[in-house]
Amino acid sequence: MAQIAWLGKKSPFCGNVSYGISTTDALRKRGHQVHFIHFDNPRSPERDNTSLLANDPDVSLPYLVKSQVYTIPSPGAQRELRESLERLQPDLVHASLTLSPLDFRLPELCQQLGVPLVATFHPPFDAGLRNLTAGTQQLTYQLYAPALTRYDRVIVFSNLQADFLERLGVPADRLTVIPNGVDTDRWSPTTPGTLSLMHQQVRQRLGRERIVLYMGRLATEKNVEALLRAWRLVSPEGCRLVIVGDGPLRNSLMNQFNDDRILWWGHEPDLDTRVALLQCAEVFILPSLVEGLSLALLEAMATGTACVATDAGADGEVLAQGAGIVLSTQGVTTQLRTLLPVLRDQPVLTAELGRKARLRALERYTISSNIDALEQLYADLTMTGTVAA
Repeated sequence: MAQIAWLGKKSPFCGNVSYGISTTDALRKRGHQVHFIHFDNPRSPERDNTSLLANDPDVSLPYLVKSQVYTIPSPGAQRELRESLERLQPDLVHASLTLSPLDFRLPELCQQLGVPLVATFHPPFDAGLRNLTAGTQQLTYQLYAPALTRYDRVIVFSNLQADFLERLGVPADRLTVIPNGVDTDRWSPTTPGTLSLMHQQVRQRLGRERIVLYMGRLATEKNVEALLRAWRLVSPEGCRLVIVGDGPLRNSLMNQFNDDRILWWGHEPDLDTRVALLQCAEVFILPSLVEGLSLALLEAMATGTACVATDAGADGEVLAQGAGIVLSTQGVTTQLRTLLPVLRDQPVLTAELGRKARLRALERYTISSNIDALEQLYADLTMTGTVAA
């Protein structure tokens, strides 16, 4: 079993946080020793050095700014990271890149320590450059590409993302495609005989209307406003739109779209409640302008919810060939204005889409297959002692 130093995020909640927590939990269940190194300001002016002991699974680094998008570490964070790695002596370092200046310094640090370095690179993108947001995200990829060549391996979530990075100069032999995965036992459809108390409580709060759900950040790149505009235009009878999540646009969107048929659920930290929300939903909609590979989409698929998403990032690839409905990132409101009445009037269609989504998740996107691939990558690097030059 490997000893792994995992550098990632535990807050604020975002896809990176979900990925890091679910992956490290799964690795620990398989017997690996995982030390989670994350940005967390000290509890007191005098830092408690017990957090650096090798038998402590968590190591905290100080920061100046931390958001859902990027992190600015404190001046002493690099020194503390080095000291932590020297104490822990891991077999391998895995960085779920947090869009931080430390991302660019890690290769040199790990090379000096003689430790293989793996990155997971998952900023959202849209290779088609069809909108301003996609163009902005491409700048992130252009900025990171030279640094990624210095990592021993870079994990990406789709062939589309790998091709995109190759065009920016990252060698193909440094890239490994390992899609996101979800626990398909936890994220699963419910049956009348297996309704949990949490499911009943969530259903009671939602009411008896048919539920259309969005779950994610309320930020520009998620394009939630396009969904809300379409909902206001159609106002589907007997249906309710539930918005689960928080972000910089929440207050402005709530003020602009004040409608009794829209429930602003807010951020939901409880995993069982999020599962119940997706189980109660008939349709899940993700109208993003850019994406990586959405965990929320995979979770919706695994629960057997009919899924509608744009072809940003790898999401279109995930739903291709009948596993869901794929929209273009251009004209999302117009497309949803046409689609929402169809989904309202065709419950047989939504049930079939949900069945196919569940099958696709079981075939390609389980956490078990994700960890199998990750373990193989770790074994390849640690057995050969590969360290990038």
